[in-house]
Amino acid sequence: MRQTFTLLIALTALASSLPAQTVAITGGRVFPISGPPIDNATVLIRDGRIMQVGTNVTIPSGAQRIDAAGKWVTPGLINAATQLGLVEVAQEGQTRDNSARGRDGIAAAFTVWEGLNPASVLFAPARDEGITTVLVAPAGGLISGQAAVVDLVPGSVTDMVVRAPAAMVAQMGTPSQSTGLGARGELTVRLKELLEDARAYARRRADYERSATRDFVASRLDLEAMVPVVEGRLPLIVVADRASDIEAALRIAAEYNLRLMIAGGSEAWMVADKLAAARVPVLTGAMNNIPAGFANLGSRQENAAILRRAAVDVILIGDAGVSDAQTFNVRNLKQEAGNAVAYGMSWDDALRAVTLAPARVLGISGDYGTLEPGKVANVVVWSGDPFEFSTRAEHVLVRGNEITAPSRQRLLQERYRTLPPDYRRP
Repeated sequence: MRQTFTLLIALTALASSLPAQTVAITGGRVFPISGPPIDNATVLIRDGRIMQVGTNVTIPSGAQRIDAAGKWVTPGLINAATQLGLVEVAQEGQTRDNSARGRDGIAAAFTVWEGLNPASVLFAPARDEGITTVLVAPAGGLISGQAAVVDLVPGSVTDMVVRAPAAMVAQMGTPSQSTGLGARGELTVRLKELLEDARAYARRRADYERSATRDFVASRLDLEAMVPVVEGRLPLIVVADRASDIEAALRIAAEYNLRLMIAGGSEAWMVADKLAAARVPVLTGAMNNIPAGFANLGSRQENAAILRRAAVDVILIGDAGVSDAQTFNVRNLKQEAGNAVAYGMSWDDALRAVTLAPARVLGISGDYGTLEPGKVANVVVWSGDPFEFSTRAEHVLVRGNEITAPSRQRLLQERYRTLPPDYRRP
């Protein structure tokens, strides 16, 4: 087993040293997202960026060619709710870097990407399924901390980070031990108190330093981290499932003029009209399991479709944000999208919900989410419709480089595909 992991680390290091190059993906059915599909098209990539997309593209001599005839070509998928690289073994505390203790459930200054493990064995299986970019987000408490967008490229944390911070994450709903609070109403009061204090701190920093202000509910660093939220410069992702919790978040966002996003949203379909009127995006899934608790009793697999019909921006995530999906099952995003289509979401909306829609809400659409000249070359060549269960991601390019470092699953599969010559059946 040790040899298996040694080989994986070596191959990952080799992939990280590959230089950017000129690549031509030829003859495929290209889905640029910014426009209709283009048959028999070429995507030309140079130095990690897309140069041209179309049917009349001149391919420079010496370019690496990827034959995509009969294949489908899309932007790399973006999973906007993960703890990838933050949790390795769920039951082993030494491998969990996704939550901070904070003070009274408030950890706004917590920058979760600082604990990212760039050697995580969970990156490869996600990338093998066409996921090239993820949001790594903290969990726990009332204010969990700050999230970051990362590309699944080999290298250091600095190499991987695309945007940090990309959002502040909060929890509303059933109070947990980590919040130190006992009821939903108390959560709401504490969140509003924090927002009021952040506003006051932003106006009176000098007074605060002279100890000439009243006591605030949070530390100086936490208040400082909340200032971009109350000033509308940093979005607030509120994890909430029950319809009444989502409505409470909407009221607070309106009162404090926050850039709100709802994550989880099991019962968001019940308040779809209010979410649409407030122009609040919802990060949700197509529910591939039974409801996890009382706050999810109204879950339904048509959730994403109903929200889209109401003109809500929907971003599809793994299993509506259940923790295992945020770590070990990040790779299942394409199946989540397929389920959403099966339960009424249009195919085009589902593709946007895992490419351009998350790029927009996370503030990276200038470089990600579509196949257009100038965009970062995160590209996937699929054997067919990416939302069909049997479809494979045959080529995955991140920042213009095809990354072929094998996953742990693939290495183990190859290791045990054939029995050793001296093996004797019991």
